[in-house]
Amino acid sequence: MATVSERVIDALGAQVTELFGVMGNGNAHVLDAAARTSMRFTAVRHEAGAVVAADAYFRAGGRLAVATTTYGPGFTNLVTPLAEVVQAGSSVVVVVGDAPTTGRRPWDVEQAAIAAAVGAATFTVTADAPFAITTRAVAHALEQRTAVVLAIPYDLAAAEAGDADDTGSAASSAVTATAPSADPVGVEEVVRRLAAARRPLVLAGRGAWLSGAGSILAELADELGALVATTAQGVNVVPDHPFSLGIAGGFAHDRAAELIHQADVVLVVGARLNQFTMRFGDSFGAEADVVQIDVADAATHPRVDLFLRADAATASADILRGLRRARATGPLPRTWRADLPDLADFNPRDRDPGTGLAADGRLDPRSVAVALDRLLPVNRLVVEDGGHFLGWAPTYLELSAPDHFLMTGTAFQVIGLGLPAAVGAARARPDATVVLCAGDGGTLMGLADLDTVARTVEHGVVVVFNDAAYGAEIHQYGRKGLDTAPMLIDEVDFAAYANAAGMTGVRVESLDDLDALRQWQEDGSPGVLLLDCRVSRAVVAPYMEEIIAAAGRARARQS
Repeated sequence: MATVSERVIDALGAQVTELFGVMGNGNAHVLDAAARTSMRFTAVRHEAGAVVAADAYFRAGGRLAVATTTYGPGFTNLVTPLAEVVQAGSSVVVVVGDAPTTGRRPWDVEQAAIAAAVGAATFTVTADAPFAITTRAVAHALEQRTAVVLAIPYDLAAAEAGDADDTGSAASSAVTATAPSADPVGVEEVVRRLAAARRPLVLAGRGAWLSGAGSILAELADELGALVATTAQGVNVVPDHPFSLGIAGGFAHDRAAELIHQADVVLVVGARLNQFTMRFGDSFGAEADVVQIDVADAATHPRVDLFLRADAATASADILRGLRRARATGPLPRTWRADLPDLADFNPRDRDPGTGLAADGRLDPRSVAVALDRLLPVNRLVVEDGGHFLGWAPTYLELSAPDHFLMTGTAFQVIGLGLPAAVGAARARPDATVVLCAGDGGTLMGLADLDTVARTVEHGVVVVFNDAAYGAEIHQYGRKGLDTAPMLIDEVDFAAYANAAGMTGVRVESLDDLDALRQWQEDGSPGVLLLDCRVSRAVVAPYMEEIIAAAGRARARQS
């Protein structure tokens, strides 16, 4: 007879080939059962890293992965990345041990309540239906694009499963997420508004990528005569479009931001319109008509004038057909494309290249980013941790698609998740060079999984933007006159850490030192190269200046 843990693995086998985790009392039997299947287990060094790696695997590969830890302290260690997954809209199943059915022990906590507090549902396995409950958990994660916790009570992990002899099998339990269809009346209203637009804009997000809407949106934009922009996490959803403005919001090129602000109708597809995309309320003009298509239950921002709950691809196709019918009855208005012929030469990555070295003698991070873009291979998968430095990659590096640019921690405003995210990304895309961009504060916070990166990433580059500070806090609060001592970090030799972990570590104090990256690639060196880039904290990213300005406006309104 099969055990409860074996039946859980049977059910997961229909969707999952990768597990990330830390072994403990609560998940030992699950990992033992997985070891007898084709699933690959990647051991990380901190429980938080398990969830982060599974999240990155989903973002980079579009496939479900499992994170697994023990109960109690193992569970509480993963709560922060669990919140990140929920906020980011990734599908992740977190398999954890839990208190026995006989009651909580001193080291147990109310795990379901804690998970619910950050927005994750818990499915608790029973002895009589572990297969069915696991299948429901997987379906919820995929259909809702969220994290779920699958809890196995400690006394049931090795118990005999009541459904061990049922007809359920891994093949029959495979789950396909169902996308909501668009309301025809809503589609007609969207078509009516778009058909009257003279300065239409299509803004696509990561949801458009997940639904495969890129080519349809290109056709829709051309039919409409619209300009195209994306969110940071939806970068290049509509690839190589001649009327693309690049990334909208805080990372936007100045000219792109001006044009986005002039749009009279904005069709937002698969984007949640967070504060950064909205430039704290300044992205769109006051008179712009904002239409949002998303799988969320309701509009995700108060600026939305019309919301259509639907899958991005199917709704976009319906709208395209509606526009073509409208054109058949008479010409649509002339749009602004005809007045913007120079967009053919517009490059959203044409930014200030910096000064090489800043006035304080440390590297200008803009110049570092320009050099990295030139030196890194084209087949790059860029992963970002959180922190001030995150403004440089999306503004200076060529990014091919949303599954090749992962902003880890941004949704929940957390740092320290970058290293395990690189692990998950590398498992999903072993053919690509994984490039992790991280700050010194975040790298130190997640340092336990430097070892995991060294062990598992076949070809990767870690770029530490080392300004010896928590840069975001320095720029937001140091300039207000607050004591900066708690915001500073003693200079850390990350190259030495990397060499100790089995990587190749290079201390970068001039742009010439980046030649090590060129040489490393030419030599075909395996493993991971870490570049400890000593950058100036005097150079502030434009998006950070926007945050500071928005905070100032808020204070002025309150006074």
